[in-house]
Amino acid sequence: MVQVAFVGAGGIAQTHFKALAGHPDARMVAVCDVVAENAERAALACGMKAYSDVTQMLDAERIDALFLCVPPFAHERLEETAAERGIHLLVEKPVGLRMEQARQKAAAIRQAGIIAATGYCLRYHDVVDKAKEYLAGKPIGMIRAHHLTGFVQTPWWREKAKSGGQLVEQATHIVDMTRYLCGEVNAVYGLMHYGLLDHQQGADIPSLVSVGLEYASGAIGHIDAACIQPDWRSGIEVLGRDFRLTLSGKTLTLTERNRTVIHEGQTASVFKEQDDAFIEAVRTGDPGKLRSTYDDALRTLEVSLAAYESAETGKKIELAGSRG
Repeated sequence: MVQVAFVGAGGIAQTHFKALAGHPDARMVAVCDVVAENAERAALACGMKAYSDVTQMLDAERIDALFLCVPPFAHERLEETAAERGIHLLVEKPVGLRMEQARQKAAAIRQAGIIAATGYCLRYHDVVDKAKEYLAGKPIGMIRAHHLTGFVQTPWWREKAKSGGQLVEQATHIVDMTRYLCGEVNAVYGLMHYGLLDHQQGADIPSLVSVGLEYASGAIGHIDAACIQPDWRSGIEVLGRDFRLTLSGKTLTLTERNRTVIHEGQTASVFKEQDDAFIEAVRTGDPGKLRSTYDDALRTLEVSLAAYESAETGKKIELAGSRG
């Protein structure tokens, strides 16, 4: 039985509580939140012990796996502390706001030899499996992606120093999916607009982002993000010679010269699929079924942060993996 604990008892943690409820190989034992009432409420609902101090929780409980469900700015030394104690990790996205700090955490994780998954849950959808299978071996010419939504009213989300902005904190799923389906990114160009948010008190994040991408395969692409829309739209198009793959929500559309095939996803919960894979990896010591590791998530973060650097400098940013 894998003994599971949580740091953070907010919305995303609630999703994990639900995904793990009744799991035959996992037992939720403890939850920690800086707001003691939140931890106590979650503990009461799920039969856990509540803490407001991480060190106290780790000292008091036998924990095999730790879910880090904290905002991007609040990671501090959580990953290093877990690694030092040999506790396996599932770290919610994004894994940080600064590459240097995230790389230091990755080094600590590797040195400890623990399993470290990350919360790119969309990789676990069955239509994503079909998309990946369809694209295998096909030359890709262009990737077009977007994540267009309204403003998130969570107080820390509006502060770039705390959330990284929409591209880093929310549209990161789209950045990650283009990598998962289409391969690594070699270079990034970024454009950002900071207007149209004057009615959101204290907001200093970009309202609109457009990112140009050069992929290692030779494909080109762009990702557009906006947090000023009245509705929600998110999706990816992959263009090749005589085909177009469109992935939007649970719908995969394959368009060819003489036919169109539509697949409707059947995965009930990508969070359950993700969490089941993580628990199995911890139980068996085999991370083979994980679809997003900490090291892999670093590359998604690097693409997003490079877009900011490019927008600020007006220059193309070549990523570390492409610099030799």
